[in-house]
Amino acid sequence: MIEPIGNQYVVARPVYSANAFGEEHKKKHRHHKTLLDHLKKWFRCSAQKAKRIALSLFPIASWLPAYRIKEWLLSDIVSGISTGLVAVLQGLAFALLVTIPPSYGLYAAFFPVIIYFFLGTSRHISVGPFPVLSMMVGAVVVRLTPTADTADSTATNSSVANDLSLDEHKVMVAATVTILSGIIQLLMGVLQLGFVVIYLSESLISGFTTAAAVHVLVSQLKFILQLTVPAHADPFSIFKVLISIFSQIEKTNIADLVTSLIILLVVFVVKEINQRYKAKLPVPIPIELIMTVIATGVSYGFDFKNRFNVAVVGKMKSGFQAPITPNVQTFQDTIGDCFGIAIVGFAVAFSVASVYSLKYDYPIDGNQELIALGVGNIFGGSFRGFAASTALSRSGVQESTGGKTQIAGLLSAVIVLIVILAIGFLLEPLQKSVLAALALGNLKGMLMQFTEIRRLWRKDKYDCLIWVMTFIFAVVLGLGLGLAASVAFQLLTIVFRTQFPKCSTLANVGRSNIYKNRKDYSEMYEPDGVKIFRCPSPIYFANISFFKQKLIDAVGFSPLRILHKRNKALKKIRKLQKKGLLQVTQKGYICTVDGFKDSDEELDNDNIEELDQPINTTDLPFQIDWNADLPVNIVVPKINLHSLILDFSAVSFLDISSMRGLKTILQEFIRIQVDVYIVGTDDDFIEKLARCEFFDDEVKDSIFFLTIHDAVLHILMKKDYSTSKFNPSQEKEAKLDFTINTNGGLRNRECQVPTETKF
Repeated sequence: MIEPIGNQYVVARPVYSANAFGEEHKKKHRHHKTLLDHLKKWFRCSAQKAKRIALSLFPIASWLPAYRIKEWLLSDIVSGISTGLVAVLQGLAFALLVTIPPSYGLYAAFFPVIIYFFLGTSRHISVGPFPVLSMMVGAVVVRLTPTADTADSTATNSSVANDLSLDEHKVMVAATVTILSGIIQLLMGVLQLGFVVIYLSESLISGFTTAAAVHVLVSQLKFILQLTVPAHADPFSIFKVLISIFSQIEKTNIADLVTSLIILLVVFVVKEINQRYKAKLPVPIPIELIMTVIATGVSYGFDFKNRFNVAVVGKMKSGFQAPITPNVQTFQDTIGDCFGIAIVGFAVAFSVASVYSLKYDYPIDGNQELIALGVGNIFGGSFRGFAASTALSRSGVQESTGGKTQIAGLLSAVIVLIVILAIGFLLEPLQKSVLAALALGNLKGMLMQFTEIRRLWRKDKYDCLIWVMTFIFAVVLGLGLGLAASVAFQLLTIVFRTQFPKCSTLANVGRSNIYKNRKDYSEMYEPDGVKIFRCPSPIYFANISFFKQKLIDAVGFSPLRILHKRNKALKKIRKLQKKGLLQVTQKGYICTVDGFKDSDEELDNDNIEELDQPINTTDLPFQIDWNADLPVNIVVPKINLHSLILDFSAVSFLDISSMRGLKTILQEFIRIQVDVYIVGTDDDFIEKLARCEFFDDEVKDSIFFLTIHDAVLHILMKKDYSTSKFNPSQEKEAKLDFTINTNGGLRNRECQVPTETKF
């Protein structure tokens, strides 16, 4: 029963052990579903299930009929046009990161958007090229064309099958990687594996994208300076590229450099204006489009290509080409890279989609997102595109310009289509350095994530360490190996967190049923002879030794050492008693010898197996008080502990190896007459111990109690304590006082009755 008294409450109930609670409150029989039950449910057919599957596979069927034409159409048109213009420029720019001709970036900005319109669940993200994925695909392309000179678009590679040109070979590799990545995403979606994104923490993604931004920055320097830089795809490649750039810095094309710096300066200033006055501007200033038009016109009008020898976009093929047949050998060579590309692409898209879904209150489905991205990449790769996800800046444009649904995305694809079919030739005079500068202009947000370090350090040092190490791995080892190393390191931090948990000793606060770390509060109460130890993590094979050492530190002695000492002392006492040299009176021991010492042979017979056994004094005519003075020179450490409570409320699981170690620990304490109690475990925990034959004559299932306070009250009643052990200062300042009823209930001191015994 619970009695509210103002802002306090009084609880009156019996002291419950796990067994007592189970006897009084019978559990219902629950049928746990087997694998067969799940399979039956999975393959069961019904009209409702068919409708639900259809709506989940084609989310457009759920939101398109409810489309508000008058309210949303104009906003979607404005957003679609703005986003489409940005998508064209980013497609051209990010194609440079893949080391393929810029025109192929338009295919990556078109096909995935069309597919996502029908299959995607987010209404606001803009699907298409993303610099991190472009870098990862580009690294694979470079690795599979090691003799290629990426700065020379006319070079050929004699090792390429069927005498394909170098650019065609690169496009084929990029497309094949994209198709395989899409297949992996599609399979993961069909198999409902969307949960894998949880293994990429926010800190890891932030550190990885920041490192990718650094890679993008370094990779664009050769276009800005127009230098011939050999391609590198192995670890430490970023340093090799920098060495190559600075070793030939005197060959810089000044026209490209000046143009890039002007573009960067204007883009940064206008983007800052857009950010600062976004509440007052009806739509963000489309600075990328404006600068592209101006740069293209200036380059064409002043004939920059011939006068200053600048590198330009060059021939833009109109229309679409026939689908390709993927190269099976490339599949085999890039399977590991494709897994990384598939997971990173999904993680980034899902993260951005989650932000907008929370902001506008609509659901998204991770598994359906995998299917949409997978099918989009398969189609995009088949038509010579490269891997797509979503760019944060492009999605921001689509949302900030008023986009309400994926109608805006469809219209952005129409803008890209117009460029592909009709006006692409107008971009042929555009300098590649301008595209590189525009790509760098979109990196500001990614590079600004360096500020995350300070925030993470204040909040969680492990997360900060993950960010820093992810950044270092991705920069030094490259994006592919860096991602794998980062995930491994992140999992390793989880192992460290659980392997070295912050165990603590608890005490009672305010003489209530609240128990906290005794180091955190000044007014604490610990019953004499009782120690409460809390483990805040799972117990498994890797941390059972650490748990045992922390427990020994908390109680102040090793139970195994005490057991060995007592067994040795018992052996001596038996010898004295058998020889008639030892008598026991009411005043203590009377020994007729002044000293006693084992012979060397007898000491050698004290093997560990004998010393580990429980202390057995049944053959003696008297009981031994191990905390009293023992006869002659027999010395055994004294302990003031009679009860140990283990708080396992935060222990989520226990494996077989640690189970044996835990049982050994419990046995060691029990054998030195220290009662051990375990509190806070759920029923499944106890049932698992029973299945594994954890309990025996020494370790019994009666040691489990529901709460710490139940165990403490049980100990106090068992030891028949009649007075509190508070010191005078604590007694004077204590505001709350609870008592133990003879029936185990709790009452406030103001309500106590004469038959009660004080806590």
